[in-house]
Amino acid sequence: MDSRTIDLPAVIIGPRGLRAGWRLLIFMLMLVAMGALARAFIIRFLVPLGLEPEKFTPSHVAVPDAFFVCILAVAAWVMSKIEGRKIGQYGLPLKRGLMQNLWLGLWIGFLASSATVLIICRLHGLQIASPTIHGTTILTSAAAWGGAFLLAALAEEFLFRGYAQFTLTTGIGFWPAAVALSALFGFAHLSNKGENILGALSVVSFGLLLCLFLRRTGTLWCAVGFHLGYDWSQTFFYGVPNSGFAPPHNLFKVTLNGPRWLTGGTVGPEASVICPLVLAVAAVLFSLKYREARYQP
Repeated sequence: MDSRTIDLPAVIIGPRGLRAGWRLLIFMLMLVAMGALARAFIIRFLVPLGLEPEKFTPSHVAVPDAFFVCILAVAAWVMSKIEGRKIGQYGLPLKRGLMQNLWLGLWIGFLASSATVLIICRLHGLQIASPTIHGTTILTSAAAWGGAFLLAALAEEFLFRGYAQFTLTTGIGFWPAAVALSALFGFAHLSNKGENILGALSVVSFGLLLCLFLRRTGTLWCAVGFHLGYDWSQTFFYGVPNSGFAPPHNLFKVTLNGPRWLTGGTVGPEASVICPLVLAVAAVLFSLKYREARYQP
């Protein structure tokens, strides 16, 4: 046989069954197909009701992400049947310290966001004024943004660090997969209104930190909690721009009045040079506390 002849079955089927690249391709094709249907439904029925994509309110965040969470769940369930695995193996098991890891990530996210904002404030890059909302509006707004960002966290974390991370890990190893998907995570954020290169690079550092959480805890729940806590803190609690989106109905009124490299400008603190430094400190402290790699693809 000619040595240059490609053994197609070997290209498609490996020692453990269907190779990682083909499994990921099937998963992504399902997402594209179902996503196109969901987008058509939203444009046809929900946009006329006032759900314009460019707005930034809890409902405008929650509705598309709710659709996408359902799409991800269906695609992951199909792949679990093809691969003969439990769907929880892809990063979001409903046991194994779910609430403990979720709360841990939530507090780390809130503290990391707070540290970034307060350091910028200390360096005279922004000013925090008195609350802009009062009474029950605080509770309803806090809950609405919390629900919206929980859906956003579930969608983004499972997309970039759930099935894709699991599958690529079986093919090329954990950290090469983490670097590739974190780079894609940052690139995807460039489509956000007002996002810039520095902000996207910070998003890459977010992705790597979240992969560290996954590696050391064994599940995505800590990463989901961090994503929720960080976005909620930025958007509702401090009211700073979030990836270029200026939030309404936030608790405090924050005025950015420093240089762009310090404040992040219209992108928000994630485009500040302070952000990756805070994330690096969080990564070191987390690594010292949680030393064992528990992720088992």
